[in-house]
Parts: sequence; structure tokens; C-alpha cells
Amino acid sequence: MNDKKKNGKELTACTHKNVKQERGYFVCQDCGIILEDYVAFETSSPSNYFSDSRLEYERKIRTSDSKATQDPKAKKRYDQIKTLNIWFRDYKSNFSEQKKTIDLLKGYGIGLNIDSVKFQKIKAKYLRYNKHHRQTYENMVIIFLAIVWMEIKETTNVRIEEFIKRTRELGHKINKKMLNNAMEKVKRTERRLELKINESASNLEEQIKNKIKILFQKDLNNILFGDVKQHLSNKTEYTKLKLNMQLIANKILNKISYEQIQNSNHKSFTAGLIYYIGQSLENRKIFTQSIVERTSRFSSTTIRKKYNKLKDILGDPQDLDP
Repeated sequence: MNDKKKNGKELTACTHKNVKQERGYFVCQDCGIILEDYVAFETSSPSNYFSDSRLEYERKIRTSDSKATQDPKAKKRYDQIKTLNIWFRDYKSNFSEQKKTIDLLKGYGIGLNIDSVKFQKIKAKYLRYNKHHRQTYENMVIIFLAIVWMEIKETTNVRIEEFIKRTRELGHKINKKMLNNAMEKVKRTERRLELKINESASNLEEQIKNKIKILFQKDLNNILFGDVKQHLSNKTEYTKLKLNMQLIANKILNKISYEQIQNSNHKSFTAGLIYYIGQSLENRKIFTQSIVERTSRFSSTTIRKKYNKLKDILGDPQDLDP
């Protein structure tokens, strides 16, 4: 009983100055008690980077990196992350890491037919894939090797087994199933992107033509009856004429391709279209160049250029089938 009291007094009298960390806990080496209030993962306070100077912050980062690389497992992952950062660098990078891999494969006699054209094709396909699919380090390398194999398999006498064997010697974990799956992913992505491009071009064409139709109606309404009344009997006749011109404009836009209008200024193109359709009417003096110039606020030179462009595409306005 007295021994227990004595031990209790010793424990309470211990100042716990000789403390070491053991398995995540701080243990007093003098009395052996676990200091539960000082659990390592609870008491380890992060560095106050917000109050540190830039030099101090960089020093701490270098120190932590140096400590991390002392552990073999951490160093391996650390090196992979560094490689990952290099491979994920800006899409306009020099592609040096990937080029290095191709050069190493050429050392084994694989991909000797990869010239500058093929190399640019591989690069474009690889960057296009990674732009839409950010992957882990391992998957990214497999995707790259799959793209390389897709480009050389039709023009090389090297079998896929030999290609896989050599890539393994370069340190890449890959097998035939992984390579086939990666090639399927790349093909699927290419098909989806191609479809997306076609759909976007089609939608853009529709948007441009709808905008031109709205501008055409608006600019045509800006030409008041008073400007053309000497050629028409009443406002009703003028209203019917404008409606007929809008129908003609819709038919013309259906004949014009996206490539012929994609780089045009829509407003100036509309001004030229009004003048072109005006010249297709029986009375060509109703919508003169001066009237279109005054209402559209484009110069006569610009209107004439757009008119001539439409004339090259559709032919003489007098021969236009209304």
C-alpha cells in the first residue's frame, strides 16, 4: 500500500521533461506515462506560412522536400510528381519528355519511321486528349505509348509484344490489355471531339444566319416609305415588297455555305444583301446604293464589295430565281 502511494507521488512529481515520440504519441522517458494531451498529430502545429517572408517560406519548402526525398517510397512518388508536372506543362511546351521517350524507343529499333510529320501528329493527338482528360502519371504515360503505337503499327515490322517489352525496359508498367484499352479511349475521344466540332460548326452557321435575318429585317424597316414612295403606289404595296424580300433573303442564305460567311462582318454583309436583292427586283431604282448607304451607315465602297461577293457566289441578281 505504501509502495503504491510512493509510486503515485513519483508520477505526480515527474515534470515530464524527457519526452520522446513513440508511434504517434509523446511518452515520458522518466516515468513512462503517455501524455495523451500531447498526441503528436494533435499538437504538431503547421508553420505559419502567412506571416513568413518569401525567403523563409521557400527555405521551409526546400527543407520539407529534402526530408521527403530521404524516404525511398516518398522519393519515388516525388519523382513521379515532378515528371507529371513536366508532362502536364503548358500545351505549347517543347514536348521534350515525350520526345525523349520516342528517342529511347528508336534506340531499340522501334519507331524509326517517326519523322517530323508523324511526330507532330502524335503530339497534337496527345495534347488534344490530355486537354479533355487529365489523368494520373501512370495513365498518362500509357495513353502516350498507345498513341505512338497507333501511329507506327501499320508501317512497322515490330510486333506489339516487342513494343510492350521495350517500354517495360524503359520503366513503364504496361501490358497488352492496358495498351488496347488506352487505344480504345483515344479513338473514342477522337470520334467525340470530331462530332463535337461538326456540331459546333453547324450550330454556329445557324446562329450567324439567324443573326443576318434579324439584321436584314431591321435594316429593311429603317428604309421608310417616304424614301421610296416615288416608285410605289402605297404603303401596303411597300409592306408586301419587304416581306417578299425577306423570303428571298432566306432562300439566298440557304444557298450560302458557312465558309462563305464565317469571316464576314454580319452588318456589312446584310447591307450588301439588301442592295443585291434590290437589284434583283423588276424596278432596280427602289433600293439604290445611296439609300442603303444612308440607312445602314456603311460606305458605298463596302456595300459594293459585299454586293460583288454575293454576285460571285450567286450570279447576276437579275438572273436570281425568286
